[in-house]
Amino acid sequence: MSIFTPTNQIRLTNVAVVRARRAGKRFEIACYGPVWAGGEKDIEEVLQTHTVFVNVSKGQVAKKEDLVKAFGTDDQTEICKTILSKGELQVSDKERHTQLEQMFRDIATIVAEKCVNPETKRPYTVILIERAMKDIHYSVKPSKSTKQQALEVIRQLKENMKIERAHMRLRLVLPQKEGKKLKEKLKPLIKVVESEDFHDQFEIVCLIDPGCFREIDELIRCETKGKGTLEVVSLKDVEEGDEKFE
Repeated sequence: MSIFTPTNQIRLTNVAVVRARRAGKRFEIACYGPVWAGGEKDIEEVLQTHTVFVNVSKGQVAKKEDLVKAFGTDDQTEICKTILSKGELQVSDKERHTQLEQMFRDIATIVAEKCVNPETKRPYTVILIERAMKDIHYSVKPSKSTKQQALEVIRQLKENMKIERAHMRLRLVLPQKEGKKLKEKLKPLIKVVESEDFHDQFEIVCLIDPGCFREIDELIRCETKGKGTLEVVSLKDVEEGDEKFE
């Protein structure tokens, strides 16, 4: 007994679906997911087939008259390009869960790289940061960057544990004339002054919060008219070894 397969149905497997809505109708195309997400420009490497569907999973092909009404053409390749540029990648629940887990790990990694225990100056491991994020029930936001969320996580973790961004160590060399006056303006931006030397020039080695770097740099350039210098001695003031929770 032969099995009848409708001619307007195409079966595809291991497919990533990109969807767009036009003229009140839904149109979909079938892509190779990792290739599309990776920004591949060659459409032949992106599309599984140069066919426009109304439902990829059911293999239902879009009607010619609907394509013309929605896109002004029935050229399937051109329509596929339009959907690729304006459509949205449809993600399964399993894929979404995997993406959120990866973002969670990425956020924890950024926090671990940027922060220390302020008392011991030792960094926390990624595993400990992940555990702390789970303790505060942090929920990943797919629409925000991992860097933005890492800053939010740091703020939230400060309520429950000893953590802060690792200080940067700077060497500031200022002209003698502007040195003392400029030091007063820099004082609120400096966490710790490690050494001062006031001879021909005014030299300060200090620790700062990384968030103040740009403001300090701009202040020195403007106030000294380019005669002062700022040198980053170390990006992170940390002690050897990882911090452990008691």
